Amino acid sequence: MEHGSPTERPDSPSVLANPRSERVRAIRRLSGRSARLRAGRFVAEGPQAVRAAVTTPHVVAVYATYAATQRHPDVVRAAREAGRPVQQVTDEVIAALADTVTPQGILAVCSLLDVSIDDVVASGPRLVAVLAHVRDPGNAGSVLRAADAAGADAVVFTQASVDVYNPKCVRSTAGSVFHLPVVVGVTLGDVVSALRGCGLRVLAADGAGEHALDEVQAGGGLAGPTAWVFGNEAWGLAKADAALADDVVRVPVFGRAESLNLAAAATVCLYASAFAQRGLVPARASALASASAPEVGRS
Repeated sequence: MEHGSPTERPDSPSVLANPRSERVRAIRRLSGRSARLRAGRFVAEGPQAVRAAVTTPHVVAVYATYAATQRHPDVVRAAREAGRPVQQVTDEVIAALADTVTPQGILAVCSLLDVSIDDVVASGPRLVAVLAHVRDPGNAGSVLRAADAAGADAVVFTQASVDVYNPKCVRSTAGSVFHLPVVVGVTLGDVVSALRGCGLRVLAADGAGEHALDEVQAGGGLAGPTAWVFGNEAWGLAKADAALADDVVRVPVFGRAESLNLAAAATVCLYASAFAQRGLVPARASALASASAPEVGRS
């Protein structure tokens, strides 16, 4: 039998059953940053992340319980078609391997996938998200996911930000970490210089920004290639970091909330750029839709 036939019985001798084996312990150690750097590997947990991972060359192996192979046969099939080994494991082993309290029964060990800022610049990017001093893995992963959804060309994690391979960060991306280039470990100054050098306008998102997002959008300031810089969840962008940008932009708050959280603000900014770069104006689209809708009471 090849590694992890999805029809293998849970009591088969080929099933990895010892949660204290060195193989299991080696994978479990990848929950720590130093171990990830030494091994050059990280863990992507859950069917959504593994489904995205197996379409890339970064997957080293997939580990799944018998029940998970039955629930997600498409993931197992995609892994095997890509030539990636699928090792069936017991519930005890998946519990030892997983970072979550209630594992979903499937995970992948992957090689690190970050690229250099030079690689990003060479690709001719039009929309880039830059995370400066973003420390919360859940927030960072959500921003990366939003960047993917908005069609960004890359996401940059400065050296003061959370490790993108942190298990919670990887889970929060919902597979998006495998969809677009990620740069890690660079200074904000170097990133801004590189992106500005290839024609991007650098905008810093901050609640104290001089310009409101809707004003910048209405003035055509988002139609060109743009890099958005997002700061720390608690204190935003340091003055020195904001000063590196071409402009500092605030997301207007029309209600009584004090502010938006990082992921929500980043999503709004990235989508504003995505709409502008594609020549889409949501307000105009809504007005056209309303004008073309039949009036109530008319036949």
